Parts: sequence; C-alpha cells; structure tokens
Amino acid sequence: MLYKFRIVSDEVENFKLEILIDSDDTFMRLRNAILDAVGYDRNQLDSFFICEDDWTKRTEVTQMEMDDDSEDDVWLMEDTLLSDLIEDEGQKLTFMFDYVTGRQFYMEMKEIITNKILHDPLCQRKEGKAPAQLIDIDVYDQKMDAATADLGDLGEDFYGDQSYDDEELSSLEGIEGVDD
Repeated sequence: MLYKFRIVSDEVENFKLEILIDSDDTFMRLRNAILDAVGYDRNQLDSFFICEDDWTKRTEVTQMEMDDDSEDDVWLMEDTLLSDLIEDEGQKLTFMFDYVTGRQFYMEMKEIITNKILHDPLCQRKEGKAPAQLIDIDVYDQKMDAATADLGDLGEDFYGDQSYDDEELSSLEGIEGVDD
C-alpha cells in the first residue's frame, strides 16, 4: 500500500511537494525524501508531529530519544513505520525542520493507493521554492515583529486591569468552585 503526502509551507505561498511512499516505510525514509526534494541538509534536528484536524500536535516522531525520564512513549523515526501512526486519508502532520524558530511544513496524507509497492520514496510533484532551511534568529525576530505590528495598537488594557483590587478577590469567597 502506498501513501501520497501533500506538503506545503505557510512561509512560501506557491510551494508544494507531493511524496509517494510505501506505508511500511519508516518516518526516517519520509524525512530523507522531503529533505532531498527541497535540498535541505540532513544533519539538522527535526521531528514529525501527528496532528488533530485543527493542527493540534498529538504525537511526536523524532530522530533520537531526548528525555530518558519520560513515561510517554517515544516514537523514533528510524524504528516507526508510517502505518504504525497513519491509517486514514486526510491525516494531518507537521514536519518541524527548524527547531530554533519552530518553522515547519504542513502535511496531509491525500491518498492511499492499494495493491502497489514502492521500494524507494518518490517526489511526484514539486512546485515553487522551499523556504530556507535555517534563518538567522535576528531576521526571524524582525519578521515576527513586523507581523505583530500589523495588529495595531491594542491599548494598555488589552491584557486586563493593571491594578490589584483586594475587594474583587474577597467577593469571590463562598462561590462554589473558587478556592480560598
């Protein structure tokens, strides 16, 4: 069985990849196919995240175990088959390729092709130019500052009252669910 993934970026509007890969291949092979298709260096730390429909990250698949004390399951790219965590068309994932800035690709499993085998992942479609793999943190901060400046002046009261009022807190006493 084959999986077809569509991969896009929120940084570059016209960028799109489509990767075809066997469902019994590993996340590491998918990672390498993506990195090779966009010309990125394989020596950077990156991770996949299996996501909910609203892109909320649920499960991380990483290159190496980083927290020996964790009681959570650790999914390693080299050991985890795609079919272990992906079963349905429409499954959403992200591929975080820049840990410093949190930059990532958004992925969706677009199609399951049954009764086919593929020995090596295949980039079926590539449009546009991928964003730079790594960017200077100062350049990233400037872009973020510019983006938030577009929100306008929210005013000093945006985050709530700036003063502490002891009377407000004492009026909450005796209300069910509010601790003293």
